[in-house]
Amino acid sequence: MDILPARTNSEAPWDLFDSDAYLEHNYRSLRSDDAQILAAVRDHFLAELDGTADRSLRGIDVGAGTNLYPSLAMLPWCREITLFERSARNVAWLRTAVTGYGDNWDAFWEVLRAGNGVYARLADPRGRLTEAADVRQGDLFDGLPGSGYGIGTMFFVAESLTTAHEEFETAVDVFAGALAPGAPFAVAFMENSLGYDVGDLRFPACRIDSDDVLASLADYADQDLRVERIAIPGEPVLREGYTGMLLALGRRKGQ
Repeated sequence: MDILPARTNSEAPWDLFDSDAYLEHNYRSLRSDDAQILAAVRDHFLAELDGTADRSLRGIDVGAGTNLYPSLAMLPWCREITLFERSARNVAWLRTAVTGYGDNWDAFWEVLRAGNGVYARLADPRGRLTEAADVRQGDLFDGLPGSGYGIGTMFFVAESLTTAHEEFETAVDVFAGALAPGAPFAVAFMENSLGYDVGDLRFPACRIDSDDVLASLADYADQDLRVERIAIPGEPVLREGYTGMLLALGRRKGQ
């Protein structure tokens, strides 16, 4: 079957996404760039929420794919986490993974535990994720399931579903608009990505930099919004063309 390279989100073959290949390439082991991102997200959430009563929030991870570490980063504070995903194959993978995730994710949890606080006090993250996870399939351009989320993440999604800058901006709008006032968030992006291969298929990406990230979140974030750049490490690159990773950490504007 010949599938032409996708340009817009609707043209990409999401239901043919090879979940196992993507997991193997990106998350089979903990990369140093992911460890840096995870530690920064951990410290951000601890600074914002460590005094909050455990398990009181509704969280959302938009475009979860085969990446559990954003949900793990939110886990100590959430009674429920919506893992929102479009690809049917990724949804099937998630529904299995949240019932008892693989040993490869232990290294990611150890980064979180090293921050102490509520992470160190959570003795059974596997069991807690099983209790909290609510895997939902859907297209974010049709809207997210509900609003008023008290914490949220979106990792390598908005710039990795289209070549169209307008769709990148819409994806950020939909995510940020679903958060409650004051909700802490973490959003990660590939800087200057030109697209990526998963198995034998090509998926689109929108070339963005830190200025684009700041502009896309400006209407939603408090003044403490910051964007950190994570350089490409010595490990093999994840996709052609990208120049690093960008991590936006902030809090939803409003009271």
